[in-house]
This record gives sequence, C-alpha cells and structure tokens, in this order.
Amino acid sequence: MVNYNKKSVKLANSKTHKEKEFAEYLQKIEDPNYQGGSWALPENPTALEQAKYDLCEKILVHKQDNKLTVNKLAQQIKLSVAETEDILYYRIDHFTLDRLMDYASKLFAPNQVRVSIIKNSKKNGNRLYA
Repeated sequence: MVNYNKKSVKLANSKTHKEKEFAEYLQKIEDPNYQGGSWALPENPTALEQAKYDLCEKILVHKQDNKLTVNKLAQQIKLSVAETEDILYYRIDHFTLDRLMDYASKLFAPNQVRVSIIKNSKKNGNRLYA
C-alpha cells in the first residue's frame, strides 16, 4: 500500500511538472518578441513574399537532400548560424530578395537560380508570382 501511495504522489507531481513546463512554453511562444519556429506564408502573399519563400524552400531542400548540418550550410553561404536558421525557418522578412538570390547562387549553379513569372488564375482574379 505504501508503494502505491508513493506512485500516486509521483504521478501527481509529474503531471503538475508537465503542466508547469507547458505553461512556460506557451508563455514563451506567445511573447511578441519570440523568434523561434517557422513563419507561415501570408494567406494572399505578394509576388515578392512568394519568391522569397520559394528561395528559402529551395535552400532547405538542398540542406536536406545533401544531409548538411546548419553549420555546414552556414559556411557554404557565408552566413552566421542564426541567419542561416532564419532562412531555414522561412523568416522572409529578415531578407531582401537579392540577398536570398545571392545565397542561393552560392549553393546552385548560375543557370539553376532564376526568377520565373507564372500566371496563376484564381477565383480572386489573375495574379503573377515570381
């Protein structure tokens, strides 16, 4: 019986500990200055936002396909690890399109880095994406 009670106390303590950790995590991510995690593309992105997002995606795919660490990728594109993580987490507001094009050109052959204009018909009308 005593062991059972100790287990019950342990379970109760671990539950409150998990709840406390979760509350701390929520507080952290709800902070307006929180910089972690991926950023989503806006619902109706501009051509510039879409182009920057697509470049970030290409760089991430390159990292995954070549099984590169963040450090190795940062060395290849001559950025700090923090700035490289900004690219990998799609923080497109941190970069201009020309900077992202420059970083991509360090990873891909010159004829692989292009901007294409594609006409995309939607219910809201025609939009051009780069």
